Amino acid sequence: MKVAALMLATLLAGCGAARGLKPAEGQQLPVAPYGATATPTPADLLEPQPQARPGRSDELLRNSEERRSDEFDLPPR
Repeated sequence: MKVAALMLATLLAGCGAARGLKPAEGQQLPVAPYGATATPTPADLLEPQPQARPGRSDELLRNSEERRSDEFDLPPR
């Protein structure tokens, strides 16, 4: 039981270790995307694109409004 607790503590302590990202030994960063002027850095690759995390574009409802009738809201058959 003590061995399992010690192993768990060791694993959790290693989770917080954060260093600067760089390619593995002998590897290179991916080539620049088509049309890009430079090869992106690791920080650039980790930053989500606007399409992956779009900004909120819907307007909140500020006043109560009656809904218009929906001709396709039919009872089940």
